[in-house]
Amino acid sequence: MPRDRPTQVARQEQSQGIQRTQAQSLEIHARSGPLPPPEDLARYEQVFAGCAERILKLAESQSEHRQRLESAVVLGGVAKERRGQHYAFILGALAIIGGIVLIAYDKDVQGLVAIITTLVTLAGVFIYGRSQQTKEREAKQRANP
Repeated sequence: MPRDRPTQVARQEQSQGIQRTQAQSLEIHARSGPLPPPEDLARYEQVFAGCAERILKLAESQSEHRQRLESAVVLGGVAKERRGQHYAFILGALAIIGGIVLIAYDKDVQGLVAIITTLVTLAGVFIYGRSQQTKEREAKQRANP
C-alpha cells in the first residue's frame, strides 16, 4: 500500500495574554507482503549483520510452505472428485444391473423405473455439479478481474 503523507495539525491558544502553539504530526506507513521495504531491510542489516538475509530466507520458506499447502489442497480435491466419480459409477452400474435383472424376471415396469431413475439421477447430479463449477468460476473472475 502507498505511504501516506504526513499530516500536521496546528492549534493556537491564547489565554491571559500568553500565546501557546501546539503542533502534531501523524505519519502512517502501510505495506502488504512478507518483506519489509528495502530501506527497512538496509536498516536491519546495519543493526544486525546477516539479518536481511535471514528475513529473506524466512519469506522464501513461508512462500514454499504456502505453495505446498495449496498443492496438497488441490491434489486432495482432485482425489476426492475422482473417488466420488468411482462411487457414483459403481452405484449407477449396480442399479442398472438390478433393473436388468428385474426385467429378466418379468418385472418390466420396476426394472425400467430402476434404470431410468438411476440415469436421470446421475445426469442431474452431473449437470448440477457443472453448474456449480461455472458459478464458482464466474464468482472468482468477478472477484479478481
